[in-house]
Amino acid sequence: MITNAQVERWLREDVGHHDVTNQVPGETTGRLVAKEPGIAAGLEAATAVFDYLGVAVDEALENGTAVDPGDELLRVEGAAREVLRGERVAVNLAGHASGIATRTNEAVERAREAQRVRESQSDSRSPSEVQSTSEDASDTRAATGREQSTESDDVRIAATRKTTPGLRGLEKRAVVAGGGDTHRLDLSHMVMVKDNHVAELGLEGAIEHFRERTSFATKLDVEVEAVDDAPRAAAAGADIVLLDNMSPAETKKAVDLLADYDALAEASGGITLETVADYAATGVDVVSMGSLTHSAPSLDLSFRTGD
Repeated sequence: MITNAQVERWLREDVGHHDVTNQVPGETTGRLVAKEPGIAAGLEAATAVFDYLGVAVDEALENGTAVDPGDELLRVEGAAREVLRGERVAVNLAGHASGIATRTNEAVERAREAQRVRESQSDSRSPSEVQSTSEDASDTRAATGREQSTESDDVRIAATRKTTPGLRGLEKRAVVAGGGDTHRLDLSHMVMVKDNHVAELGLEGAIEHFRERTSFATKLDVEVEAVDDAPRAAAAGADIVLLDNMSPAETKKAVDLLADYDALAEASGGITLETVADYAATGVDVVSMGSLTHSAPSLDLSFRTGD
């Protein structure tokens, strides 16, 4: 939920104390337009900015919609001064969020394709049937801009807490718009046993320590850096075993060792668009990527008035 306090903070930062630039009389219209292909996101934040300024938002795409150059994401109408005051803040927010959604969608697509290839290698279907399933999913994405659920859609592409202070909500919603998973939104959503906890308490000791202090409704995600520690963590009570900074080959070995345990396998640590497919092909349940939020370039958007 975007609050008035957030919008006021964003506008105060940009407008300042004596805005002469936007002292333009009369009424006007404005359009937020894509200059490159991507996935739209952050439009609820852009709408909140214009709403606060008393500018009517006449049309807006749904977050998660695929856009091409020239496509209109948002249309507004109101006092020229207020439209112009909201322009840059709205473009910055929507561009930033859309960049995250676009990168997330690309990661999801690469992971899904890796899983389809992996499944086809052990699938009784013919290669042409597997290819047909992949093409059907691609046709659905092209027509709707959304991911079609298939049997291969098992791996989740998740964000992390490596978000911009004050913009976590915007960025996490953008990840969802791109087809990803938010992961935990803050420290209260899940307990993560990290390397420093293990260094202080030992692996089993750290798991026991936090399990005793955790509600039955809160999951325990345990980070391990060695393949052989994965089943140890699961046996000690981890709900999720985070395979940190392992190579794809090491990740595959750890996933195989976890097969007899009721714990999810999560790969994390320096995973990029170039390597996400390799990790998805290992059979992990989750691939978490800090780069979805901290390294995604903004989608190139333009705001045009008077037409």
